Amino acid sequence: MVEAAATATAVEAYRDGKSLIAYVVGPQINYANELGKNFKRLTEEKEKLFARRDDVEAKANKDKTKKKAKQCEAWIGRVKDIENDIQELENESRKGSWKRRHVLSASNLSKRLAEKCEELHSLWAQGRLETEAVVERPPEPVRTMHAPKTENKPSMHCAVEEILGYLRDREVKRIGLWGTVGVGKTTIMHNLNDDVEISKMFDIVISASVSKESSIEKLQKAIAQRLKLNTEGISDLKEILWRILEELENKRCFFWMKFGIKVVLASRYEHVCSDMEVDEFIHVKRLSPTEAWNMFREKVGRNINLPDVEPLAREVVTECAGLALLIDRVARYFRRKDNRWPSVKDRGMDEVLEFLRFCYDNLDDEGQKICFLYGALFPEDSDVYVDYLLECWRAEGFLSDAINFTEARGHGILHNLIHVSLLERSEKIKHVRMHKDSKFLVKACQGLKEAPNQEDWKMANHISLIENKLCTLPETVNCSSLLTLMLQKNKKLTLIPDLFFGSMEKLRVLDLHGTQITSLPISMLSLTALRVLYLNSCSLLTELPTDLKALVNLEVLDIRGTGIDYLPVQIGDLLNLRCLRIFLSNSWMIEGWSRVMDIGHSVISRFSLLEELSIDVHPNNQWWDVAVEAITQEVATLTCLNSLSFCFSSVKYLTIFVSSSSLLTNTCFTFQLCVGYHESTSYLILDHFQYEIGKCLKYANGVSVDHTISTHIRLINADINKARGCLIEGCYDIEAMVDGNHSTDNALECKENIVINDAPKLTCFWNGPIRFGSLVQLILLSMCKCPKLMKIFSCGMIQLLSKLQYLRVKELHFQVYKTLILIDLPKLRSIWTDNSLLWPSLEGITIESS
Repeated sequence: MVEAAATATAVEAYRDGKSLIAYVVGPQINYANELGKNFKRLTEEKEKLFARRDDVEAKANKDKTKKKAKQCEAWIGRVKDIENDIQELENESRKGSWKRRHVLSASNLSKRLAEKCEELHSLWAQGRLETEAVVERPPEPVRTMHAPKTENKPSMHCAVEEILGYLRDREVKRIGLWGTVGVGKTTIMHNLNDDVEISKMFDIVISASVSKESSIEKLQKAIAQRLKLNTEGISDLKEILWRILEELENKRCFFWMKFGIKVVLASRYEHVCSDMEVDEFIHVKRLSPTEAWNMFREKVGRNINLPDVEPLAREVVTECAGLALLIDRVARYFRRKDNRWPSVKDRGMDEVLEFLRFCYDNLDDEGQKICFLYGALFPEDSDVYVDYLLECWRAEGFLSDAINFTEARGHGILHNLIHVSLLERSEKIKHVRMHKDSKFLVKACQGLKEAPNQEDWKMANHISLIENKLCTLPETVNCSSLLTLMLQKNKKLTLIPDLFFGSMEKLRVLDLHGTQITSLPISMLSLTALRVLYLNSCSLLTELPTDLKALVNLEVLDIRGTGIDYLPVQIGDLLNLRCLRIFLSNSWMIEGWSRVMDIGHSVISRFSLLEELSIDVHPNNQWWDVAVEAITQEVATLTCLNSLSFCFSSVKYLTIFVSSSSLLTNTCFTFQLCVGYHESTSYLILDHFQYEIGKCLKYANGVSVDHTISTHIRLINADINKARGCLIEGCYDIEAMVDGNHSTDNALECKENIVINDAPKLTCFWNGPIRFGSLVQLILLSMCKCPKLMKIFSCGMIQLLSKLQYLRVKELHFQVYKTLILIDLPKLRSIWTDNSLLWPSLEGITIESS
C-alpha cells in the first residue's frame, strides 16, 4: 500500500516536473527561434530612430536665432545614450559566442534584442513632436552662374586671378573692382562665383546685384532669401540685419565682418569703392586690340570670312573701344547683317548709347520700337513674364496683326528684340529683362511714398509706379490720355478713392496685383476701354463690383490669390473675355465659414471667345467635388480654348471632359491637368526643364497607373513612353525604377529628365539587363531621399548614357558605403564642394583611367 502510494507520488512528481520544464523551457526556445528576426528588427528600429534624430537636429540647428528646446535636447540625449547599448548587442550578435552555450544563451540574447526593439520604438515615437515641421535644406554653398570663360581674354582672366590672390590673404577683407560700363565686370564676378577654389574657401557665396535705385531693404532681403531666412512681416532694418549676422556668425562668407567674411564689390566708379573702404582696388581695363578682335571673330562666326569684310570688321572692333559688352552685342547683331557695318565715333558711355541707338533705329518697324520702349516701364533688373508683356502689348494695340493670344505669344517682335540685344532672356523660364544700360531711356520713379503731381498725370500716356511705397492715391486726377497704369507691388496701398478712375476713359492696361486693397471703387466701371485687369495676389480683395457690363472690352482678368474663393456670377457679363485665371482657395475653411462655395452655373459656357482658362484649386479644397462636374461640362463646350489649367478631383471627371470636348486632339492645345487630390498646386517636374513644356498631366494619389488615364493619353495622340519628363514622388513601395528582367522593349527611351523623390524602399535605379536604346535621351537624373539606394548605374548602362549631363543624388545615408571608384573622368575637379561631408564608413577611393 505504501509502495503503491510512493509510486503514485513519484508519478505525480514526474508529471509536475515535466510540466515545469515545459513551462520554463518553452518560452526560451521561442525566443531562440526568433533571434534572427529580432536582430533584423533591431537594425530597422535603429535606422528609423537615427533618421528621426538627424531630422530633429537639422531642424533645431537651422535657425541661428533660436535655441533647442529643453525637451528636444533631452530626447537627443536619450538617443545618444542608447547608441552604446545597440552597439554592444550588435557586436555580441555578430561574434556568435552565444552559439557555444546553445539554446539558453541564444534565448537570453534574443530576449534582450526584443526588449531593446521596444525601447527604440518608444523613443522613436517620442521624437514625433520634434519632427512635425518639414526640415528645409540649407542654402547651397554656391549657385553656379555658368559664366563665359575668361581664359581667352587675358585681361579679364588676370583680374579673376588677382581677386583670388587677395581672397587668400587673411589681412584683406574688402576688394573693389571698378571700370567703365561694358568692360566685363559682370563676367569677372560670375567667373569668380563659379571658381572651384571659392567653394573651398567659403561656406556660402552670396551674390547680389544693387542698382542705382536699390535700397538697403532690398539688399537685405536678397541676402536673407539667399540664406533662407524668414523675414516676412519684419519692417525694422536693424532686426533683419541682426538676424543675417546671427546666421553668418559661424560661416566663412563672401561678405565682410570680423568673422573671416569677405566682400568683392564691383562698380563703375572708383570713388564708390573708396566710400566702401575697400582694402584693395582692381581696375578692370578694356580688352586689348588682339583680345577684342578674337572675341569679335568668335561671336560673329563665319560671316567674318566674307570678301572685303575683315577691313570693315576691324574698324568696327576699333570703334567698340575694347568694351566686351559692346563687342558682344555688336557682333551678335552683325552675325545676321552680313555687310551693314556701323561707324561708331563717340567714346565712353556715348559708345554704348550709340550702339543702342543704332540697334533701335534699325528695328524693322515702329511697332518694334514702341514694344522696346514699353519695357522701360519695369524696374531695373526685374524679370518680366513673357506672356504678361505680350498681353500688355496686345492690349495697347502694338500687335495689331495678332488675331488671338496664341499668335501674340509667338510673335516675332519679342524674338527680334532679344536677338538684337535690346532685351535679354532671364534665368527664369519664359522671362525677359531690359539690359541695365538701356534704362537711360526712362526716368525711374522708385521709392516714392506719394503719387506724382497732377501735371505728371495730365501729360502721361503710360505711368509705372511698380514696387514703391505708396500709401494713398489722389482723390481725382486729370489723365484722359493715359493708356497704361501699373501700381503693382505697392504693399502699403490699401484704398483707391471712389473717383480715382473717373477721367481714365482710354485706359487699356491696369495692374493692381500685390496691393492690399480691400475693394474696387465705383469709378472702375468708367473704364470702358480697359482690356487687361490684373488683381492677382490682392489677398484682401473679397469681391468684384456687382455690375461689370460696363467693361465691355475686357479681355484678360486675373483674380488668382485674392480673397475671392468662388466663381463670381457677374463675370459672365464679360462676353469679350479671352483669358480668365482664378484660384479657388480654402479660405472659407480657415476662417470658419459655413457656406458652401458659391458656384456660378452657366458662367464659363458664356465665354465663347475664351482662349485661356486657368482654374487652380487648393489641395485641401474637398468641396470642389460639388462643382467640378458642372464646370467640367461647361469647359468642354468652349471651342476657342487653346490653353487650359484645370484640376479634376477624380478620373471620372477627366473622362467627362475627354468624351465631351475635342480640344485635346488639337496639336496646338496646351494644358496642365491634375487628376486627384494633390499636395501641391505646382507641377514640379517642369522646374527641371530649360524650355517650356506645353502639355503636362499630373496623376496624384493613385494606387497604380489607372487604365483610363492610359486610354486618355492615347486619345490625345500621345504616348506615356514618349513623355520627355517623369517625376516619381512619395512612392513608398517602389524598389526599382525599371525592372529589366520583365521588360521586352526599350524603356525610357524618350525621357530627358527623371526626378525621384522620397522613395524609401528604392534600392536601385535599374534592376536587371538593359536593352540597347534605353535612356538614350537622358540629360538629368535627380534622386533624393532614397535611404536604401545601393546602386545607380551598372557599367553597361554608363555606355548608353551619352547625353547625361546632370546627376544629382541628395540626402543619402553615406554612412553605409565603403568604396568610391571614379573611372575616366578627365574633367572632374572635386567630389564635394565643402567640408561638410560625413562619410565614416569610407574605406577606399579608386581613381583610374581605362
